[in-house]
Amino acid sequence: MGRPDPEEGQLPAPVKPPDGGWGWIVLLGCFVITGFSYAFPKAVSVYFKELMKDFHVGYSDTAWISSIMLAMLYGTGPVCSIMVNQFGCRPVMLIGGLLASSGMILASFTTNIIELYLTAGVLTGLGMALNFQPSLIMLGTYFDKRRPLANGLAAAGSPVFLSSLSPLGQVLLEKFGWRGGFLIMGGLLLNCCTCGAVMRPLDMGMKRKMEKAQDKYEAKEMLPVGGKSEERISTTDGTKKGKKTKKKPKKGKKLLDFSIFSNRGFIIYTISKFILVLGLFVPPILLVNYAKDTGVPDTEAAFLLSIIGFIDIFARPACGMVAGLKWVRPHVAYLFSFAMLFNGLTDICSARASNYTGLVIFCVFFGISYGMVGALQFEVLMAIVGSQKFSSAIGLVLLIEAFAVLIGPPSAGRLVDALKNYEVIFYLAGSEVVLSALFLATATYCCLNRGEKKEPPLEKNPSAGGGSDTEEAESDVQEAEEHSSDNHQLAHSTDNTMVAASEEANHVAEEQSGEGGGCPEGDGEVLARDSCNADQMVERDRL
Repeated sequence: MGRPDPEEGQLPAPVKPPDGGWGWIVLLGCFVITGFSYAFPKAVSVYFKELMKDFHVGYSDTAWISSIMLAMLYGTGPVCSIMVNQFGCRPVMLIGGLLASSGMILASFTTNIIELYLTAGVLTGLGMALNFQPSLIMLGTYFDKRRPLANGLAAAGSPVFLSSLSPLGQVLLEKFGWRGGFLIMGGLLLNCCTCGAVMRPLDMGMKRKMEKAQDKYEAKEMLPVGGKSEERISTTDGTKKGKKTKKKPKKGKKLLDFSIFSNRGFIIYTISKFILVLGLFVPPILLVNYAKDTGVPDTEAAFLLSIIGFIDIFARPACGMVAGLKWVRPHVAYLFSFAMLFNGLTDICSARASNYTGLVIFCVFFGISYGMVGALQFEVLMAIVGSQKFSSAIGLVLLIEAFAVLIGPPSAGRLVDALKNYEVIFYLAGSEVVLSALFLATATYCCLNRGEKKEPPLEKNPSAGGGSDTEEAESDVQEAEEHSSDNHQLAHSTDNTMVAASEEANHVAEEQSGEGGGCPEGDGEVLARDSCNADQMVERDRL
């Protein structure tokens, strides 16, 4: 099983994740990117009132800015996957950081709402999408055993940045106006380029190790041993030809791998996630207005979202630590189902909350369950498809989620306008989340676990399914080193054999010359000649 050459259009073989080292810097970059991607579209809402005054538009018109950002974040998933598979994570993230920053800078010079849609909405949204997806891919390549914890810590960037960007935006709005605030926000988004710069490809260390082994081999080949170097080179060349004949035919590099749809686990996850997104974002969007309609003051109603964000900060890393336990990680899909069930039941039980205390209790439990869902969603996907196909899988999943995002919250808003009743909306959203949890748990048990028991065990292939990629990487490294060491041993054994044969021949020749050629003269010449010939034949046979 030879290692493919990336320069010849083939995917690089998996490399053993270090589970630390430079991976912690990659985790920090993923933390920042996740925070900007999820929190920035919500933090921009603090500028909406000023935009409505300057451009003479309504709230629904300005709300489209955040909607376009989220639509670009989810809907451009396949485009990001193609770019990552073609150019790698680091170049895509650098381009994304420049696009996100330039979008907000250009938005500060706009003169109408349509220009804001194109700059702050499309450009900034596309830039954040080009940063978000590659950062998750890099996180999956650097972590294996500690991957659940890494995903939980990275997901905590969303509530941390939401709790900091919104107050910062309010301060910038008061001191510099919305144009100055957009300009400074654009400068902050340049930090995405810094995060992209630290996303060092993991296979660079592997290439250096292979090149070092090849250099040692070539240096030893260039040292001739008498007249035997040509024979040794011809022998090793023959060995190389034998190795080449065993290589499989090379395949072209896939820009978007649709073979993941043959994975039953991926299909189950995608359907469950679509149903989940229909109801997951509805309660936090309607919570503030719901509280105001029940008589809660505006400042206290806004504080409810801060409670959710504060609980969410601690819930995500804690859930990642639990998911990383040895007895929990093989069943992480069921833990994800429990998190969704917890979230849905929280919505249903809190639908009849009519006072501020009841809403605070709802926010505490919703923050815990929402953080668990956020920490586990990408960990489950990585466990299903493996890190080799994760770049294509996440792009397709985000595209499917984009339709759910465009259907769920707007439909809930229309129902509120028609029914004038938030209780029904909470029941409906909670029922959708509970349905997704039950579907994921039931389908995983019936279609996956039972199917694995009936089917015979197959060879592990990280690129085709879930699980750890470390064993394949270790075998590739070991094979490369063994290939080089085998050539060294073959050349060394050839030299020893030839030297021993030469010494033995010289020793026999000396004995024969000392004994007069090995043929006695005088009487009994015929008998002596026969005896001499027999001894020489035995000696030749021995040699």
